[in-house]
Amino acid sequence: MLAQQINSLPSCWQQASASELNQPYLTQLNTFLQAELAAGKNIYPTPANWLRALQLTPLNQVKLVLLGHDPYLGPGQAEGLSFSV
Repeated sequence: MLAQQINSLPSCWQQASASELNQPYLTQLNTFLQAELAAGKNIYPTPANWLRALQLTPLNQVKLVLLGHDPYLGPGQAEGLSFSV
């Protein structure tokens, strides 16, 4: 699933992050996430929204990157954008 998300990123993000996107830790992360989903665990946001911020924002429009964590209190709240809840 993560590989599909990466492949669907706009070319500007794929080019800028190519060296990171091909690192073994991403394969390991994808394997872990797949196992967690297969075990029935809830992961927020849903896989379709894992890289939503990058899908919605062209790299040339990025002025600041703010990393954060939203406390998701229930299903349906996480939409893949920090501080959107």
